This record gives sequence, structure tokens and C-alpha cells, in this order.
Amino acid sequence: MAMKLLIGNVPLGTLSTRQEISMADNKSRRSTGASTQTTIIGEGVKVTGTISGKGSFVVCGVVESDCDLDGSVTLAKEGHWKGTIRATEVIIAGQVEGDVRTDGKIEVASTAYIRGSLIGRKIAVDEGAVIEGEMQMVTTPEVVNLKKEKA
Repeated sequence: MAMKLLIGNVPLGTLSTRQEISMADNKSRRSTGASTQTTIIGEGVKVTGTISGKGSFVVCGVVESDCDLDGSVTLAKEGHWKGTIRATEVIIAGQVEGDVRTDGKIEVASTAYIRGSLIGRKIAVDEGAVIEGEMQMVTTPEVVNLKKEKA
């Protein structure tokens, strides 16, 4: 079963067994969830506590929590997140008060307001987004294997 995701009046993609959400309908940017399971926190819903696990999250409501997810987090225009977000990929169109960390990519839509740091391998920011904090692009360090040779 597929569900059309709207942020504001702009269709951003379709949610199905594989999450595909495109910022500004740009097909070169895609979010693929780590799992086929998607959790939707609807508008008018408030979640507090710590969130961890696998799967994709779409947040249209309010979350006051730190999270550590093996999957993607999509914060809709109506969504508000207070706390640290750690996920495989993050797409932000709403408000974040806290740090966002990922080994993957972070996409920031023009409607986003972020007060905190963004740390990820790739960071894409649409014109009009507001970020009060620093952005840091990181790479995974290469593993160096030191072998001692016997003479």
C-alpha cells in the first residue's frame, strides 16, 4: 500500500515498502529506509522519551526525545523535534532544537528551522532554510592495518 506524503502543499514522494522522499521533486536525492517498517507520528501527537530501533520515522507531530535509529527520519513541515537525532538518513522540513548526526546524508528543506549542529557525510540545504548552528561534513576514516614483518 502506498501513501502520498505532502509537506505543505508540495508532494514530496510516496511511502511504500521502500521509502522514497524527494526534496523539491529532485530525483537525484532519495531517502531509502533501512527497513520496510515505517512509523508515522501524526500531527497533534506528542512523543516523549528515548526512541531507538530499526525502521523509518515520519514525524508530523511533536517529539521531545533523543533517538538512535537504524533507518531514516523525515520531519515534515508541521513537525517539531526537541533532542538529538541519530539516524541513517535525515530529511528536515520542520523545526529541530538539537543536534542531527548521521553517517549518511542530511537534507534540509526550505521550510526548515534548525537550532543545533548538523553532522553527516552529505548535507544538502535548500534556499530559505534557517540553520542556527554549525554544519560539519565527515568521512569514515580508512582502516590502516599495520603488520610487522619478521626478518
